Amino acid sequence: QHTMKLSLAIAFSALAGTASAFAPASSAAASITALRMSEEPTATAEETPIMIEEPATPSLPAKSQSMPFMARPAALDGTLAGDVGFDPLGFAKTKEDLLNYREAEVKHARLAMLAAAGWPLSE
Repeated sequence: QHTMKLSLAIAFSALAGTASAFAPASSAAASITALRMSEEPTATAEETPIMIEEPATPSLPAKSQSMPFMARPAALDGTLAGDVGFDPLGFAKTKEDLLNYREAEVKHARLAMLAAAGWPLSE
């Protein structure tokens, strides 16, 4: 009985501490003014033309970055986050296969996180 109350108190205090991450920023941070080296007025956004450049697409290496002795798989073209050409068994032969395996990996990771959180609760 006492350990149950203690564990609930610890869990509640841990959750209460993380609630500040969702609170809006204080007004003191919003009132910071810009520091200038001179007294000359700076150009406003309306006066300064904005030049938007297209990002240059880097050329992909012929070899995989994760396994330099293997050729880079064709489906891994660098568009996904963390893509370093790691597909040693060649599962993703097409872009559709790659996206299907990616979706399955996210689903399995979420299920594993739920299982990891639920296992101590069932004990």
